[in-house]
Amino acid sequence: MKHDHRPFTTAVSAAYAGDVGDRVQRFLPMVRRLAWHVNGSGRPGIEVEDLMQAGLVALTECAQRHEGPNEDGFAAYAKMRVRGAMVDLVRRHAPISRGANERRKRLEAASRELETQLGRPPDPAELAAALEITVAELADLRDASQPMRFESIDAVYSDHDAAYADDEPDSHDLLEAEEMREALIAAIADLPERLRLVVQLYFVEELNLSEIAEVLAVSVPRVHQLKAQAIGKLRASLDPVADVL
Repeated sequence: MKHDHRPFTTAVSAAYAGDVGDRVQRFLPMVRRLAWHVNGSGRPGIEVEDLMQAGLVALTECAQRHEGPNEDGFAAYAKMRVRGAMVDLVRRHAPISRGANERRKRLEAASRELETQLGRPPDPAELAAALEITVAELADLRDASQPMRFESIDAVYSDHDAAYADDEPDSHDLLEAEEMREALIAAIADLPERLRLVVQLYFVEELNLSEIAEVLAVSVPRVHQLKAQAIGKLRASLDPVADVL
């Protein structure tokens, strides 16, 4: 079935303007290609339009964060983030994790094989022996292979449970944190554009050095040098305030 994406493109044109809108428009074909690729990888339950919407959100965030006048590394960076957003959407809608699904298949295969041999369903001790684990480990394996369950907060909340304790900082800590945040923002803003991008990719987007090297089209040692330069400049700027790096 062929989908008509013209209404989608029209909506994008109406919603975004300026540099952000220009970047979003130019990279919409990439969003469509990635959406069809992820949708065609055998993952049921997610429509192409849903994947495109998730990809558009990620692309827009990339375009808003990339304030430089050129496209230095933007294409590779945007592709990585758009695909990641689509895969995250698929994972969030999966009723069971990949690891749990593999464990469940392993249990089912061993149980079927034993049932064929014994002419009846195996008991826990027999199944555990076949898997070369203890009965207790079998019980843990079964628990770990179950789908995730979501329960109402009202059903599980307890005043005596430390998990629900208030760990919010006091007003003094909040003020100090806000002052530090403003100082850090100002220090990052004073960095050269390329160093700001490295800081964004490493500390905010949490890319590793190899991924940053791919985005910037440079070697890993060069990324390491740029990161060291950025941290050195930030330390010098923040030295009167605090040692945060």
